[in-house]
Order: sequence, then C-alpha cells, then structure tokens
Amino acid sequence: MIATIIPDVRSHYPVLLTEIISIITPQYGGTFIDCTFGQGGYTKKILNFEKTKVIALDRDLESLIKAEEIQKEFKDRFLFKNIKFSELNNLKLESENVKGVIFDLGYSYTQIKDPKKGLSFDTIGELNMKMGINDFSAKEVINNLEEKELSQIFKYFGDEKDSNRIAHNIVEDRATRKITTEELVRIIESSKRKKNQKKHSATKVFQALRIFVNKEISELIYGLINAAKVVKKDGIIAVVTFHSLEDKIVKYFFKSLSENKSISRYMPKGEEKVNLFKSINKKPILPSEKEIKENPPSRSAKLRYVIKKEDFYDFETDILDKFDHLIKIENFSQKLWRK
Repeated sequence: MIATIIPDVRSHYPVLLTEIISIITPQYGGTFIDCTFGQGGYTKKILNFEKTKVIALDRDLESLIKAEEIQKEFKDRFLFKNIKFSELNNLKLESENVKGVIFDLGYSYTQIKDPKKGLSFDTIGELNMKMGINDFSAKEVINNLEEKELSQIFKYFGDEKDSNRIAHNIVEDRATRKITTEELVRIIESSKRKKNQKKHSATKVFQALRIFVNKEISELIYGLINAAKVVKKDGIIAVVTFHSLEDKIVKYFFKSLSENKSISRYMPKGEEKVNLFKSINKKPILPSEKEIKENPPSRSAKLRYVIKKEDFYDFETDILDKFDHLIKIENFSQKLWRK
C-alpha cells in the first residue's frame, strides 16, 4: 500500500501533504516514520525541515530507486527499510524520538499501470497484484480457491453485490482454462446484473483481490497497533485511507483508544485509568477542491489522526476481535501456501 494514484506518471502528488505537515509539525524536529514511502513525497517534505530524521518503510523493492536518491541528499537523516509496515515494531527505535507515524494507503499511478504487477483491469497478461514480500498471486487465488471463498473475498473486501454470480462463473470457466486478466474482466462484465456508468464493472473485484493478495486488512491492523506502541508521548499517528473498509478500521481503532480509558494490564493497580490517545477531529479531513482539481484521484482520500497522551508500549485492544471475520477470510490463503 504505497503513495497515491496520480494522473501523470511524470509527477508525484502526495495526497493531503499540506494537512499532514501541519499536523505532525516537523519544524520542531524529531524522528518520523513514513510507513508507505512510495515515491518519497511525504519523506522529502519532512526532511526539508532541519533537525528531522525519517525512517521510511516500503514492501515494494522498486521504491529503493527513489530511496537511494533521497539518501544521497540527506545522508544519515534518512533510513530506508524494505519491510511491511506491520513489522515496524521490529525496528530498533529505543533511542529515537518518534514524533509521528504516517500511512498513505493508496497506490501510485506507476504501480497501477505496471503490467508486471497486474493491478489494473486495463493491463494484458497474467493476474499478479503482488506488491512485494508476498506468498502468492491473484492468479493462484482465482484459479484455486473454492467458489464460496471467492464469493466472500469479493463481497467483504470489494463490497461486490454480484459476488456469488461472479465466483460461480469463474469456477465454471477455469475448468477448461486458466483465468487471465482479460478473461477475468470478461467474466465479471458478463456476470453483472446492472452496469455502473461511472465505474468499471471490474473495479470492486480487482480491489478485493488486491486486498486479499497483499493481506491488507491484517497489515493495517498490526501496523496501527505497532504505530501506537512506537510513537512517543505527544506524537501523532496519521492515516490517509482511500476506501470505506480501510477507513472503518482506522476510525474504530482511533476511537477505541481515544474515547475509552486505558485498558492496559501493565498499569499499577489502584491508579486511575487515563485516555491513551486524543482525537482532535471526529470527522476525517478531506482534500480541498483545489487539490481534487489538480489530482482527481485524491477525491476519495480521508485523513484521520490521533495524538498519544501517555507513554506506554504494551496495551490491550479489541480490534483483532472486531475484524476477526475479515482476518478469517484472509486466512483462506493458507490453502495456497500448501500447494
């Protein structure tokens, strides 16, 4: 999950950049973790302020090219790690004054249009959708999982109303041939009861497959949990989401830690429980009309953030239980590992 879909491959538009910078206040220095480095839009803006350091993470090794450019310019103030952001708690951060952790959960235009990645229904060839550090591809999902499992992936990860019909027709077709990108698009279009004039018929299914292949639900949940652990007191966690499922998870996690009292089993008995985080805005921050005009895909972006009010590392949260039904669907992938 890296950077943002942009309309021009020659330019990079980190979404809600001005708002992010005003929230995390890098002018006062500190270490910031850019969990979705991509083309380095947020990172470079932060590093333009003195006394800042950025630790950037990205599962897509192709981001290394941009990382090397930034490394040459900012030297030891920049560190790049080719890891999933769910693993950020494995970084050695004890000596770091982590003032902000940033997530941008969109995809860059170059990733969407890269035929090797197979993220778009416009590309020709095999289904892929792997964003690096993956165990399987969309090709394996479509050609191996059971009809009921495919239907649930499309329904819960893509909000696809015709999930049952699409899954049934996929299983019928693959009995005689392997399903390619073009074939999958054809199956989806022929399975839809109603056509949306504003959105391609394959949009929701391709979103669902991308989420499943990259395990984006558990990635996000563990990324948020670990961000809450590593950020220091008065530090910020800021997340830009692009679809309702992501936003639902982020909203729930932030609300549970900002409105509920501390539920950490590590607090001494008898001490008054306190809020772990403070949420400033109940509603998400949206792109301005000007930004949407300059970068149309930003129209679906939502920014939420919280401020850490108490220093702690371990804490309890029910977010895994809340979204357990989605994680169980992700675990359909265990069948693919055994093949």
